[in-house]
Amino acid sequence: MRSPALSVVVPAFNEAQRLPPSLLQIVEYLRQRGVDYEIVVVDDGSTDGTPAVAEAILTPLGARGRVLRNPRNLGKGASVRRGMLAARGARVLFSDADLSTPIEEVEKLGRALDEGAGVAIGSRAVDRALVEQRQSWPRDVVGRCFNFVVRAFAVRGIQDTQCGFKLFAGEVVAPIFARARIDRFGFDVEVLTLAQRLGIAIAEVPVRWRNNPDSRVTLAQGARAFLDPIRVRAGLLFGRYHLRGAPRLPEADAAPARVSACGR
Repeated sequence: MRSPALSVVVPAFNEAQRLPPSLLQIVEYLRQRGVDYEIVVVDDGSTDGTPAVAEAILTPLGARGRVLRNPRNLGKGASVRRGMLAARGARVLFSDADLSTPIEEVEKLGRALDEGAGVAIGSRAVDRALVEQRQSWPRDVVGRCFNFVVRAFAVRGIQDTQCGFKLFAGEVVAPIFARARIDRFGFDVEVLTLAQRLGIAIAEVPVRWRNNPDSRVTLAQGARAFLDPIRVRAGLLFGRYHLRGAPRLPEADAAPARVSACGR
């Protein structure tokens, strides 16, 4: 089977209400664009019928739609990792199930890959004017503090590691995600740290974003994620990621490229 141009990976846990409109938007957008695509939903042990509603939409797509089921709730990081490694696309996007970043923004990330990046990440911090609905101030404060810890221990030069909208060139997916270990919400930090250590160029791209007040990430879960940058640093120090001798992929600059806002 020929590899699609784009794979879209959507992790989902108890998303029976929010997932169907998001999937329909993704399908319609890709159909109108004439893109050769596949959509991979990874159900993370949902108890509300999420896999059934996903299959109802994706099964008619044939080989273009798949639902992978985790045997139990393993965490968002584990679900994204499974979907990314199962994806066949020349480029692979992972997106949150609520489409807080509209699917159309993938075009901005795609342009960054066209210009030589191996990874393009959506960012709410590069141009805050694109944030259409902000988080509550406690979440915003926690997020800023978390990013300070991230930059101190793990990822260099990225203002927003946690936006759930990231595009990868197909050839960099396995080198990154086969090494990843974090199963829950701090996985983005690990993924971007591995990309940097493998020499993969990262572009941080400002995207439209709207906070969903029904966020699945509680403040307590966010607080626990503060340990993840430290775990990543320890993993690097103790050779957990088996990076010694690993081939460096497209050369990255010392700091990630930031792409100016365009096409609003």
